[in-house]
Amino acid sequence: MSAQASSSQPSGFGTSGSLSHVYIQYPPLRCKIPGARNIFYDDGTKQLILPTSDQVFCWKTTPFNPNVTPSSDLIGEGPVLSIRYSLDLKLLAVQRSPHEVHIQNRESGDTFSHKCRSESERILGFFWTDSPTCDIVFVKTSGLELFSCSSGTRSLQLAETKKLNVSWYVYTHESRLVLLATGMQCKSLTGYQISSVGIVRLPRFDMAMAKSEANSKPVLAAEDIYIITIYGRIYCLQLDKIAMQLHCYRFYRDAVIQQGSLPVYSNKIAVSVVDNVLLVHQVDAKVVILYDIFADSQAPVSAPLPLLVRGFSRANVAASQLMGQNVEGLEGKDSNYGEIVIYADEWVFLVPDLICDIANGVLWKIHLDLEAISASSSEVQTILEFLQRRKSEANKAKQLCLAMARMIILERRPVPMVAKAIAVLVNCFSLSIKTGKHHAGSKVERSSTTTGFIVNSAIGESINQADTSVKSPKQERGSSMYDKSINKSSSFTSDSEDNVSFAKNRGKSKNVDLSGSEQNGGNLVGTDLSGAEAQPSVVRPQAPGPGSTPLRTDEQQESLVTSAVISPDDLCSFVFAPVEEEMAGDASYLVAIIVEFLHSANLERLKVPLNIYVLMIQLLARNENYAELGLFIMNKIIEPSKEVAMQLLASGRQNFQTRKLGQDMLRELALHHDYVLLLVQDGYYLEALRYARKTKVNTVQPSLFLEAAYASNDSQHLAAVLRLFSDFIPGFKNTTDHQTYSRSLAEMNTVVTA
Repeated sequence: MSAQASSSQPSGFGTSGSLSHVYIQYPPLRCKIPGARNIFYDDGTKQLILPTSDQVFCWKTTPFNPNVTPSSDLIGEGPVLSIRYSLDLKLLAVQRSPHEVHIQNRESGDTFSHKCRSESERILGFFWTDSPTCDIVFVKTSGLELFSCSSGTRSLQLAETKKLNVSWYVYTHESRLVLLATGMQCKSLTGYQISSVGIVRLPRFDMAMAKSEANSKPVLAAEDIYIITIYGRIYCLQLDKIAMQLHCYRFYRDAVIQQGSLPVYSNKIAVSVVDNVLLVHQVDAKVVILYDIFADSQAPVSAPLPLLVRGFSRANVAASQLMGQNVEGLEGKDSNYGEIVIYADEWVFLVPDLICDIANGVLWKIHLDLEAISASSSEVQTILEFLQRRKSEANKAKQLCLAMARMIILERRPVPMVAKAIAVLVNCFSLSIKTGKHHAGSKVERSSTTTGFIVNSAIGESINQADTSVKSPKQERGSSMYDKSINKSSSFTSDSEDNVSFAKNRGKSKNVDLSGSEQNGGNLVGTDLSGAEAQPSVVRPQAPGPGSTPLRTDEQQESLVTSAVISPDDLCSFVFAPVEEEMAGDASYLVAIIVEFLHSANLERLKVPLNIYVLMIQLLARNENYAELGLFIMNKIIEPSKEVAMQLLASGRQNFQTRKLGQDMLRELALHHDYVLLLVQDGYYLEALRYARKTKVNTVQPSLFLEAAYASNDSQHLAAVLRLFSDFIPGFKNTTDHQTYSRSLAEMNTVVTA
């Protein structure tokens, strides 16, 4: 939980133990090929592509594996301005000039081309789609042209055109959204979402741009626009270098709403998204700032810290060489510990979470250090909310949440503060149940009825229910993580990033810029079933129109859905039980914490594990707080069960009233067999016999009653018990018990007579 622990491993260059919240892990994926002309990134198939004079080499980047072996395809000689594989990997399209694109069938080797109709028209770029309307879209200076293409044919069939004067464009496959810039200042944008559910045209909108001088007309560049997808919601970020702000726009079906701005502290920035956390790289300052747009705050998650490289050492390099791994590129930059440059000019950031170092021919993947982030803030409730939303490292996030919960209890933080932290965990778990996100192995139950929760003033001061960032559907507006409006039946599984060329002399075409993303599962324009939409942290928007619904994507469907949520059983087993063993002295503090946990669970109608009630009884009995224990039982704060009754009986050995509560609970629960055994063990065997006859309990062995009567040394009682069993149990006189205790009775009578 400490910052030192999080950085004990080799964490960065220059200093050992350097702190960072974001890092890239050594080794990277190496993609250096002799004779390579350029590096491209295809977001449709998640491939890094290097063309040479007559072939292309491709590395899969998902899942990220530094040792992945590249595949290759032969292509004809000629320039390569852009290159993309079709989503089914059967076709390969290569842009040879601003006027011509060649399409090659990978199986047959057949090639055909698409050319501009006029010399004045230019192809700015193209991308493949999963739309039923078309297979490939060409972005031209005259607008969009949508074509269908069959791998068995050698031609394209025009499906639709969108006429528009286009200066440049931005596209991500994750959002299936293409933005077309028009006008003299290129600040008027028109968007089309081309997805598996159809084509949606967004309203035209203008970007806000500050002026450096009164008569100046700044021109918006494609490099200043980023399309990102966070929690399934689609945003556009626009860098305003004059105002030094990063404006945030959210896309709806019938509106584009500006939802606040984030400050920037560098003239050059880059944007990444890691596990739904927005990373704004301040390139000049060489630091990165984290934002959780889901939270209701514009404040960063943590303080700005550098981006570091972890896991690099000379020993790693030597081991790689001994194992025969390709270590080409270690010479120069990363072969020398002190010469590696973070945020080098040759770095190109690929949304969502990759960095390509074109100078060294390596690809890095960005990671969050959840442990360092959790250790950097004293706001426990905020950090718990943040960790509960993490999915990439769900198990680590869960363990950090459990550790934080234990820590604040062991440190005896104020009960209201701990109550709020516990409420965050309970509410997140309840929300995961409601939305079907919980896939834990343990059975999850909800209370069938809402039990009244009364805390008597004698027990302690009542504590208000904690606020959490995971709000109810009416409070939360539009989070795809929890929104029911996502159409899961239309989800996909392939991932992609936009095709990015890393030529140093980049033009306005997004073929050479930051339009990368992933195909997480078909872009959907969802209909909000809850009737409300969640607003992110940067949101201070004017409300969309009454009919507006958010433009969103489905999250990637995973074979095993992981979650950081913590169940009541987890809290009992990994928080309350370990803490009880470590805490000494007065147990009233821990009891107060458990009461607040029960209050939160009751509000969410969650079934509480019986062990938590047993633990409460043990704590109260240890401090001889029998009066409070009685109030908990009478007010149903401790729910009746066999385990609770047995613990009351065990803890009531020194207190008759507590033991009686246990006896009464057994009767209320109709646990007649256990109640009869209890009476026999306490020596009330005659009362046990009467109760057994009344409740028709026939599962208790007669020998128990006979042994108790014999131990009382009362011959009349023993004779009464024998007679009762002989009269009501057929064949009892022929049993060994009857014979044994009849002899014992005769001996007792002989002694009395003598």
